[in-house]
Amino acid sequence: MTGRAGRFITVEGLEGAGKTTCLEAVRDALAEHGVEAPLFTREPGGTPFAEALRGLLLDPQYSDLGVEAEVLTVFAARAEHLQRVVYPALEQGRWVVSDRFTDATYAYQGGGRGLGEARIAALEEWVHGGFGPDLTLLLDVDIGVGRRRVTARGGAPDRFEGEREAFFEAARAAYWRRAQAEPGRFRCIDANQPAEAVAAAVYRAVAELVTAGRGGRP
Repeated sequence: MTGRAGRFITVEGLEGAGKTTCLEAVRDALAEHGVEAPLFTREPGGTPFAEALRGLLLDPQYSDLGVEAEVLTVFAARAEHLQRVVYPALEQGRWVVSDRFTDATYAYQGGGRGLGEARIAALEEWVHGGFGPDLTLLLDVDIGVGRRRVTARGGAPDRFEGEREAFFEAARAAYWRRAQAEPGRFRCIDANQPAEAVAAAVYRAVAELVTAGRGGRP
């Protein structure tokens, strides 16, 4: 991508981490700091084609889908999302906020599915090279807390919500490895806290990014 003018923020975390609350806090922080018309999107998804792939990935009837097919589907959706939504918005100077990005693939397919990092890294290089988020908000939640929140929402679990605890432990560990490897990009937030505390931490992290881009001016 050339001519990048906007900023790219991603929100990551396991099921039940409270990403909805986080995204609302991001929206508030951007609005109150004068960032106009930010684009909120998600992965997999963001375009009609990518949303169709999302539906397949979450559908429990495909519980026996192989990990290779799963990760390739994720990156197919990502390629479409980047080319048609994310890159154009950034080049126009808009800020883009995505509910999940490639860190989720390292966590869920690399860690949870046991695929490891090498194949994901190769696909990452092919699909988006050196492009990545300016800020990643990682909502870290205890597995039991997250699962109880998902259950409280009601409804049938999707393919990922229905996974066993070992899957989420491995995914959580993979997220932490990513965060430790890139401490300048990640802001790790204790998502076991009450929603108000999580929102306040998210607000501060986003406000710091905005003011840093203005040379520290509020």
